[in-house]
Amino acid sequence: MALYLDNNATTALSPAVLEAMMPYMQSIYGNPSSVHRYGRLTRDALEQARAQVASLVGAQPGQVIFTSGGTEANNLAIKGALASQPLGHFAVSKIEHASILEPAIAMQKVGWQLDLIDVNADCQVTETLFNQAMRENTKLVSVMMANNETGVVQDIGGLCQITKQANDVLFHTDASQAAGKIPVDFSALGVNLMSMSSHKIYGPQGVGALIADRAVELTPLLQGGGQERGLRNGTENIAAIVGFGLAAELAAKALDQRQNQLTALRDELIAALSEIDVITLFATDVDRLPNTVQFSVAGFDGEALVMQLDRKGIAVSSGSACHSGQTEPSHVLMAMGVSEDVARNAIRVSFGKDNKAEDVNEFMEALKNIINE
Repeated sequence: MALYLDNNATTALSPAVLEAMMPYMQSIYGNPSSVHRYGRLTRDALEQARAQVASLVGAQPGQVIFTSGGTEANNLAIKGALASQPLGHFAVSKIEHASILEPAIAMQKVGWQLDLIDVNADCQVTETLFNQAMRENTKLVSVMMANNETGVVQDIGGLCQITKQANDVLFHTDASQAAGKIPVDFSALGVNLMSMSSHKIYGPQGVGALIADRAVELTPLLQGGGQERGLRNGTENIAAIVGFGLAAELAAKALDQRQNQLTALRDELIAALSEIDVITLFATDVDRLPNTVQFSVAGFDGEALVMQLDRKGIAVSSGSACHSGQTEPSHVLMAMGVSEDVARNAIRVSFGKDNKAEDVNEFMEALKNIINE
């Protein structure tokens, strides 16, 4: 049987979520902007999902803006927040997903000053490194809550306190990997903007959300329609949003149980990998996601190792799935000071809610066979 260990890339759609979505793909089809009963039915479902998503991350329903996914949410956060302000300076961490880094470069090309925030050898944005990127005219900073490759969790609340001491600095965090895996509280953290993605929590692909403080002025990426407070124009994908909502509710209910289960699997894998001389583990001594392990195997190109494991029926990743097939080493590991050769050899294992202890044994047996061969 195939063994799926790439849950940071995407998770399997929960059967309960699919069941909840089906009526909105068949019999309940009104436009939520319509005032008749068909429209009211979908409008009610839309608002229920908004409340479910908000509840998972300690936000208010009115702060949830539905998007087509985490990538659009990140683009709206970066481009939308900066386009609403006069030119100045902003900073994002070096370990961000491409959907942050590329919009950041795009804004730099239209006149914004950009700094990339360094991380230490453990993939952490420390207060010292964060402060080094701040300027008097800084308008926005973006630091992801949990890294998709190493799983390292940042001290977002602490970093956010630094920006609170400066005037008019917005703080955005990409919580796509964190929400549903660890406790996340938009209000308590004090951030202004937070991105989420449905397909990281056993919901459908193609839907996400930007959680936005209502005081934040955003320029929409699309014009026309007025949906989502005029910030995400276009008829909402009701079926996907309903699925996202239920996935968020289920994730909130199962948060503690999933954390304990995944942490046990992660730690068991780390212990097994630590016994192999040719393996280098990354960032295992700092706060990180309960499901993620990244390591390199000396003498094995990461992409090639992924393919060898795939031939044995095991799915893992060499890093971010959005960059599969790339020849460049991981930008995250390079930012951590890892050598280019070691970075090229890296793969990532990310467990999901359906994985069990025997999956660790199966993976280790396959990996050892590949190394010995």
